[in-house]
Amino acid sequence: MNSADLITRYDGRVPRYTSYPTAPHFTPAIGPERYLDWLRTLAEDVPVSLYVHVPFCDRLCLYCGCNTGVVRQEAPRRAYAALLERELRLIADTIGRRQRVSTVHLGGGTPTTLPADCLTGLMDLVRAEFVLSPDAEIAIELDPTALASDRLEALVDMGVTRVSLGVQDLDPSVQAAIGRIQSYETTLACVRAVRGLGIDAINLDLIYGLPRQTETSVAETARSALRLQAGRVAVFGYAHVPWMKRHQSLIPEESLPGPQARFDQRAAIGRVLEEEGGYLPVGLDHYARPDDALAHAARSRRLHRSFQGYTTDAAPALIGIGASAIGCLPQGYVQNASAVPAYSAAIRAGGLATVRGIALSSDDRLRRAAIETVMCDLQADLPALARAHHADPAPLLAAAAALERFETDGLVQREGGFLRVTEAGRPFVRNVAAVFDAYLNHDEATPRHAQAV
Repeated sequence: MNSADLITRYDGRVPRYTSYPTAPHFTPAIGPERYLDWLRTLAEDVPVSLYVHVPFCDRLCLYCGCNTGVVRQEAPRRAYAALLERELRLIADTIGRRQRVSTVHLGGGTPTTLPADCLTGLMDLVRAEFVLSPDAEIAIELDPTALASDRLEALVDMGVTRVSLGVQDLDPSVQAAIGRIQSYETTLACVRAVRGLGIDAINLDLIYGLPRQTETSVAETARSALRLQAGRVAVFGYAHVPWMKRHQSLIPEESLPGPQARFDQRAAIGRVLEEEGGYLPVGLDHYARPDDALAHAARSRRLHRSFQGYTTDAAPALIGIGASAIGCLPQGYVQNASAVPAYSAAIRAGGLATVRGIALSSDDRLRRAAIETVMCDLQADLPALARAHHADPAPLLAAAAALERFETDGLVQREGGFLRVTEAGRPFVRNVAAVFDAYLNHDEATPRHAQAV
């Protein structure tokens, strides 16, 4: 079957599966008290990851789907940093000991909109309240166009080991259409500055499906990205969800490339990264140099998927700090209030800002394992997954029956309870994972997910 037919058949709206159940199914039934109970019962030998969300930027890019807004004054930035510290202390006090931390990730927004002393103070507090593993990864997201020298110096004091740079697209015409002006020279200067600090682990983000992009233009952006010599490159499809992100309505829908053009753009970027750059494909949308830890994890089937995408972090618990941050504990998921005023009011009142979440059932855990395994390994032994969860494989095997058409179309190969996503099926792996999603309603009147392709 050719790509046009496959796109017609499979290009619906499905989750990105950075969690399961996915965030639209979180409910207010899980609030601060439930979260506090979950924190109190966290096992001492369970390592945790910390995610800190900073919902501020110096500019608002029209394509952005993140929880962020433009804040240029220093006072609200400092006030927010103080709230992050209060939340962090409350969580640490609730746990009741210095829990071991394997990863710290500062995302947003643009974390470096916080003043330099706030950034270093936050990491000092993490070290005081928790025990950082000797090989802990400390990662931060940067905007190359807004990185003051004191923030660069702060990266060293914080002990940052990995940075993630938004590139998206380097064509000036595309940048004008999405409100993100960022030259290659600016991006290169940022990369050189970071490497000059001794930070060699660099991630880049690229996006396809934007207005004015073509197959040729995205390939040229990918070639420029190769010259930056990043260890990892994430290639995301633009998610046009103006009913969720109102500023995206400033991008006319008719200016966006259609499904076939998106598919071709994705393939063009992949060809450049693999054939010209020697990168290895990882999961759905990541690429890594063969010697990168992400590539090693993919080869050894130790890859994981989190709210930051594909990761080597195997910590069974994630603690989210800040407005809209999501946490995942053995019992389930929790999410803070998304609006900064609501988050601030809750923290200032001396409590947590948890407004919703979901408690995991045994069926959720089994299906989550199947979905993550498919998304990460592009294969799954369903009976083996069920045995590992002391569960009946029947629900997974019944769900897998829906893969018959995928098999006919050459996207999946099956033998008994074992399934493997073919290379042709890689762009459609979210669709494959979706057959195991017991919550997904394909008939919803209001779409809540991004395009599959």
